[in-house]
Amino acid sequence: MVSDLLFSLRDVEIKFGKKVIFQDLNLNLHKGDMIALVGKNGVGKTTLMKTINGDQDLDAGELWNFPNLKVGYFNQKFEKLNNKTIEENFSDLLNEQNKYFVDIFCNKLNLDKRANFEDLSGGQKRKVHLIRSLLKDSDILLLDEPTNHLDLQCIEWLESYLRNLNKTIICVSHDRAFLSNFTNKVFWIDRGKLRVSPRGFKDFDKWSEELLDQEYRELRNRKQFVNIELEWANKGVKARVKRNEKRLKRAKELKLQLEKDEASYRSAIKSLRPQVSKKSTDQSKFIAELQEVFVKYPNQSEFVFKNLSIKISKNDRIGLLGNNGSGKSTFLRTILNEIKISKGKIKLKKNLEFSYFDQMRNDLNGRKSIKDILVPSGGDYLKVQGRDRHVCSYVKDFQFDPKNVNHTIQTLSGGEQNRLLLAKVLANPKTGLILDEPTNDLDLETLDILTDMLSRFNGTLLIVSHDRDFLDQTVNKILYFKDNGKVDFFMGGYSDFLNSQSSNKEKKINKKNKSNTIKKNLSKLSFKYQYELKELPKKISIIQKKLNYYLKELKDTNLYINNYDKYLEITNKIEELNQELRINETRWLEVLEIEENFNKKNQ
Repeated sequence: MVSDLLFSLRDVEIKFGKKVIFQDLNLNLHKGDMIALVGKNGVGKTTLMKTINGDQDLDAGELWNFPNLKVGYFNQKFEKLNNKTIEENFSDLLNEQNKYFVDIFCNKLNLDKRANFEDLSGGQKRKVHLIRSLLKDSDILLLDEPTNHLDLQCIEWLESYLRNLNKTIICVSHDRAFLSNFTNKVFWIDRGKLRVSPRGFKDFDKWSEELLDQEYRELRNRKQFVNIELEWANKGVKARVKRNEKRLKRAKELKLQLEKDEASYRSAIKSLRPQVSKKSTDQSKFIAELQEVFVKYPNQSEFVFKNLSIKISKNDRIGLLGNNGSGKSTFLRTILNEIKISKGKIKLKKNLEFSYFDQMRNDLNGRKSIKDILVPSGGDYLKVQGRDRHVCSYVKDFQFDPKNVNHTIQTLSGGEQNRLLLAKVLANPKTGLILDEPTNDLDLETLDILTDMLSRFNGTLLIVSHDRDFLDQTVNKILYFKDNGKVDFFMGGYSDFLNSQSSNKEKKINKKNKSNTIKKNLSKLSFKYQYELKELPKKISIIQKKLNYYLKELKDTNLYINNYDKYLEITNKIEELNQELRINETRWLEVLEIEENFNKKNQ
């Protein structure tokens, strides 16, 4: 509906020097749009978001936005914050509602609001800036890679929060599962054109393949027409009248344009997703074996992980899951023999060597060029998995322009630096590959290229990643690091792990329900406990009914705009009821435990 329109671009052109980023660009943003913005690095995703944010001028065309439109923008270049606590750095955004949200956001993103901002890690600082973006009063929220440095628990919370947020959202992310779980529209920037899907990212692969299939049929029909025209031209018509000469010229022009379009199409279809085999072979060749291994750091009483027993085979493809700080990096350093174990036994294959992709990009220091990084010994050729490759040919595999091989790494974006480091690591993967958050800052096309390369890699693969879809595509085993030092092992990819977790949770619930159906011997308990056991379930049921009522009211998408005071009242009430529910459920479990212990003593 026109009344829902918030922002519009008409026939827009944007250029950087001679390079045309957009030409004849048209788009509309409506209330309730939750848009996945996708496309290769360099096609203009950031430029488009900067245009919507008001930071990019138009070279031609028209821009319209709703009066007093407010835009929030979470990007890779953060504003400078004060050397104060996290909470104090939100002081300019605080009102009664936001004070409540600060506690929720910090809790969900594992931040202590009393911590000093300058003492935080890079990933924690990103979380603070993400919270600032969520707290700002905005009609349109622009998110550029919001899941970088978030663990799975935080990502799942964020997608749930965004799904229920009454704002127009445009999100750039490499995380396919994240985009699939909350978007309802796709903006695909493909070869200078903006293609729009109204079905959300969950249908992107099917939709984009349909468009490319249609393009293939059109190219095939054009080719038949051009061949007919060229056949006529090659017959050598004797009477070269002007009409015939024009037709010959036109046929040659059509042929040249067709060749360009065919090359463009071939480049586009390279991004179609590969199918990765998850079958693990050659299981008899162990490269590492851990038997009841405990690891802790000096001067620390707690073990990082404990009692871990696992055999790693040559062709294992293992994904490492767990919250930040749960021990994933420590495990990798143990396998690399950089950390000595505290207890247990560890056997490592002789001459075991891993290529290590470090998300901190420590290998990209100094003012070296792309070529210097890939061929440090000099010359134009490097060894790529045993065979010679020209550096200009190799960089094309990672979407670099061969003309830019002498550009310094300081000129590269974060995504380009990640691609360069991956190119370096994958050229010589040695016995195995360790990839620590390899997908951060990658576009979806590069992610597909990486997935394809890993599918053809014949060696051990260890991946730390919070990208669920990427793990499903690349690994056949999961190591899940818990916060209590325990490590669980699962066969399959992330979806198999998730199904196993759900199954275990269901078993625990069934077991708990079964125990609750056993008749209680209330006569031996004090009147207080008897009363609580009888009344708490009723109270919990009433709270849940109230909670469902308010949640139903919150589904009204126009409530935030038309009656903001009521929206505040409902959200506050929901939080109060959630807190009340948690208190009563906790108390009920405590009383059940008291009763169970009492009965055991009196049997």
